[in-house]
Amino acid sequence: MKEKKMQKGQWETMKKVLKYISKHWFFLLCSIVCAAVTVVLTLYIPILTGDAIDCILEPGKVNFAVLFAILKKMAVMIAGTVVAQWVMTVCNNRIAYHVVRDIRKDAFDRIQILPLKYLDSHPYGEIVSRIIADVDQFSDGLIMGFTQLFTGIITIFGTLIFMFRENVSITLVVVCITPISLFVAAFIARRTYKMFKLQSETRGEQTGLIDEMIGNQKVVQAFGYEDRTLERFDEVNEKLAKYSLNATFFSSLTNPCTRFVNSLVYTGVCVTGALSVIGGGISVGTLTCFLSYANQYTKPFNEISGVFTEFQNALACAARIFALIEEEAQVPEPEDAVVLETARGNVGLEHVHFSYTPDRKLIEDFNLQVKPGQRVAIVGPTGCGKTTVINLLMRFYDVNSGSISVDGHDIRNLTRESLRENYGMVLQETWLKAGTVRENIVMGKPDATDEEVIAAAKAAHSHSFIKRLPQGYDTVLTEDGEGLSQGQKQLLCITRVMLCLPPMLILDEATSSIDTRTEIRIQKAFSKMMQGRTSFIIAHRLSTIVDADVILVMKDGNIIEQGCHKELLAQGGFYANLYNSQFAGEN
Repeated sequence: MKEKKMQKGQWETMKKVLKYISKHWFFLLCSIVCAAVTVVLTLYIPILTGDAIDCILEPGKVNFAVLFAILKKMAVMIAGTVVAQWVMTVCNNRIAYHVVRDIRKDAFDRIQILPLKYLDSHPYGEIVSRIIADVDQFSDGLIMGFTQLFTGIITIFGTLIFMFRENVSITLVVVCITPISLFVAAFIARRTYKMFKLQSETRGEQTGLIDEMIGNQKVVQAFGYEDRTLERFDEVNEKLAKYSLNATFFSSLTNPCTRFVNSLVYTGVCVTGALSVIGGGISVGTLTCFLSYANQYTKPFNEISGVFTEFQNALACAARIFALIEEEAQVPEPEDAVVLETARGNVGLEHVHFSYTPDRKLIEDFNLQVKPGQRVAIVGPTGCGKTTVINLLMRFYDVNSGSISVDGHDIRNLTRESLRENYGMVLQETWLKAGTVRENIVMGKPDATDEEVIAAAKAAHSHSFIKRLPQGYDTVLTEDGEGLSQGQKQLLCITRVMLCLPPMLILDEATSSIDTRTEIRIQKAFSKMMQGRTSFIIAHRLSTIVDADVILVMKDGNIIEQGCHKELLAQGGFYANLYNSQFAGEN
């Protein structure tokens, strides 16, 4: 049952591969034609060889006139074979690499529309392994398959036709022995798929571990985690070695097994042909022709068996990449989705329920009405749902029940792009791409002028340190801004928002990595920027939100207190205790 399910999965994967290949039907047709030409010309040469041998009439007597004519034909046939093989190889490579290009593009496009819950629940390295390593493995198997499969199959049938044309009895000997080779190859191929699948999955696990450890090497060294990291790596590496060895061992059995069967075929042709020559049924030249055909007939079985084992690896890798491509995308936008132009900033949350996993409740019956231009601060202990609210406002996650609206529109009826264009977001966790400082700043406004960029940088207090960089705004940053301090990276993220100035702002610990002196300046810039704009501020340092219009105190996914700073202090509740604990020393 399990084996049938696996074979069905292989066939489904194969159909998906053929769908990609069918887009390049012209080159596929050219490849098949060139394969047929190559086989026909190759199979015709043994006949000419046999005719050339028969030109030897007796010792010392050779028909050179006929022999030279045959040699000229052979030269033309060989030249034609070379050209056809070259064209076939070009077509096969073009098909393989274009299919790989299309699959990678579809996989990367799918990532752009996958819900964040998928990316949050899968290691980044494992996803990268699917798009890079698995597609490369699939490409190698595809190229080998195209190069050898067409010519191999056509050679087998073509050889049989030529052999039946020369002698039926000897050909029947070949046909009777051949199925043994097919059974051996199929038996081994079925058992290698599982090994290659495990190998591919473990390779992805190893890539994810390496990506995780290299990206967090400072933390690893700071906490002396090196030995445990090595243990984890050795464990995964040992598993990969085991699966790779098993896959290689079983796949390597195919060639010697099929060669043994092929030797039986050759032996059968030799014995049967020799007896026929002795009996006067065929000439020595014809026997030579048959022996050549026996070699050409058995050779494709070795190649195709090699293709089968390699193809098992390719299909295992293809199955993983197709699983990513077919992963359920985020909820599609309705056809009549509204494009939110410039939002006024009227935000409402009504009876919102949400949890990341069904068994762990987080936000329950959350209600909030925010008027245009209000500054809403959200405070509370770690894990109470502050950042989750931001994820819901930006529609990175959809609510389980209830609704969130902007200017009276349910955000599920708005286009995601227009909704997010109306928010400016600065997070505690910074992100910079590989590129110049300017390219990182203008990400949300690509057509910004140099004057606008500099003005935004000055407002965010990043202009001074940018000018000290080697090429100023044209300084090329590595991935994630390597070489800059965490505070400098955060200033660049703040500059990015300062440049766009959208009607609504989200500041999630936006100044957590900035020194106190600069923070005071940034807070003044923020105050100016937030005037007339609806703003959501998450802060652990309560001194930064005392001027907020509304402070929401959250605990366990619920609003337990609500009001301005003075009102909450006067209540003497959770907020007052939290505030006083931070300033106990000063008081």
